[in-house]
Amino acid sequence: MVKSKPVFRKTIPSNPATIADNVGDNVGDVAGMGADLYESYCGSILATAALGAAIPGALADAAVRVNAPMIIAGVGIILSILGIFAVRCKEGASMKTLLNALRLGTWGSSALIVVAAAIMALCGIITWGIFGAIIAGLVAGVVIGYSTEYYTSDEYVPTKNLAGQAVMGPATTIIDGLAVGMLSSAVPVIATVIAIICSFAFGGGFSSTISGLYGIGFAAVGMLATLGITLATDAYGPIADNAGGNAEMSHLPPQVRERTDALDMLGNTTAATGKGFAIGSAALTAMALLAAEIQEIEIWGRKFNTFSADVMAKLNTPGIDNFTTLVDLFKINIMNPLFLCGLFIGAMVAFVFCALTMKAVGRAAGSMVEEVRRQFREIPGILDETATPDYARCVAISTEGAQREMILPSVLAILIPVLTGLILGVPGLMGLLAGGLTCGFSLACLLNNAGGAWDNAKKHIEKGNFGGKKLPNGEKNPTHGAAVIGDTVGDPCKDTSGPSLNILVKLMSMVAVVFTPLFVKFAPTIQSWLGFN
Repeated sequence: MVKSKPVFRKTIPSNPATIADNVGDNVGDVAGMGADLYESYCGSILATAALGAAIPGALADAAVRVNAPMIIAGVGIILSILGIFAVRCKEGASMKTLLNALRLGTWGSSALIVVAAAIMALCGIITWGIFGAIIAGLVAGVVIGYSTEYYTSDEYVPTKNLAGQAVMGPATTIIDGLAVGMLSSAVPVIATVIAIICSFAFGGGFSSTISGLYGIGFAAVGMLATLGITLATDAYGPIADNAGGNAEMSHLPPQVRERTDALDMLGNTTAATGKGFAIGSAALTAMALLAAEIQEIEIWGRKFNTFSADVMAKLNTPGIDNFTTLVDLFKINIMNPLFLCGLFIGAMVAFVFCALTMKAVGRAAGSMVEEVRRQFREIPGILDETATPDYARCVAISTEGAQREMILPSVLAILIPVLTGLILGVPGLMGLLAGGLTCGFSLACLLNNAGGAWDNAKKHIEKGNFGGKKLPNGEKNPTHGAAVIGDTVGDPCKDTSGPSLNILVKLMSMVAVVFTPLFVKFAPTIQSWLGFN
């Protein structure tokens, strides 16, 4: 029997913003998240290499420590590709089966990284302590991924309960979604905390602070070693989403749309997992960059002769931990009001940055709606598909709006660290980075997971749960309407503000490192003018 080929009907999407939506999925969840994770990837490698060079020891040992994170990352690329081939599933698989299939690829790559790291430890490229730090980073990444799946997949209780709240209306849907997001931040934070403590200890941090920080840097490298397959599972989401849209526009059989909807639901979960992984890796990378910042302060302090003779004597004494000496010198502790002020500012910046990005989405969406309405008014025949909408104009509005609206948040992320470093000095700067890191981490988990849960709760209802099926005679379904409102609220949370916090945390750290000479040279003078000294 010859199987008949599917018939594709030529059709024109009536909504002018349809193509912009498809483009936006790829730009945001593929290119944007890829750029974000690539930044963490490079930042963790470079920061760890810099810390390895700063550890006292023979020149040959320093060369090995500098090259080791690059070797781990290179091996991880190959092993990530092997993990991709482990992803398999059968026809009619449930959501949990699909999740396990993707999980097998991720966990398989992680297991291969463990084997590769053990071989490197046996060969003397890394120590067994650093091997333990890599394991800590890998385990933290797996835990964050599993936790995100639990809170965002409709196979588990949180999203099912959230869908049940839609029966009572949009208000309870929003409230429960926020609660799910808040609860979901606990496991990633605890997993990251344990990874930091373990990697610090494995690296020898309780005898040498710089060695422990080198271990934390390797935890970040270990977590990001499987970046290839992690980014692939994240990109899977928008691909499945757009496939569903193409199936609908092409009027393919209903079962095709049902399959793409199932894959789209899985994509929402994997996208949330990728975002959780991104913020976890950003936290570890930022920790390594904080340590690199202290090393930069020492380098430029020596160059500008800003240290007293007593401090220089301590820094030049063999066996003395220079990192601890600089921390004590600048009073980087909670009892220093300059550090505490920086801590508050850092936490505040995370919220202000989120507010700016959310308002930017609102303004850009408003411009898009006005353009769609204009085309409906001025281009007859769009609704009956006899005329072609101006799709390019909607794409241009989205692109121009995104570039314009990101100017202020970008300036904020650059200007705040510079002003804080010049006015509050090194203690205030370190407090700023610490506050932005800790607050931004938890806030990003809340926004990412709440958005994913809202989206999948809507799709859970669309499968017929809680009376979500379409009503006869075109009547509106209030339960589905409440879930749609939740999904609409969740979109800017999970697709804009949440992921942008990863970039904020790392960008402020990188700005601090780049402008360190400015802080070391001019901050003491400015503080003397203000009477801080």
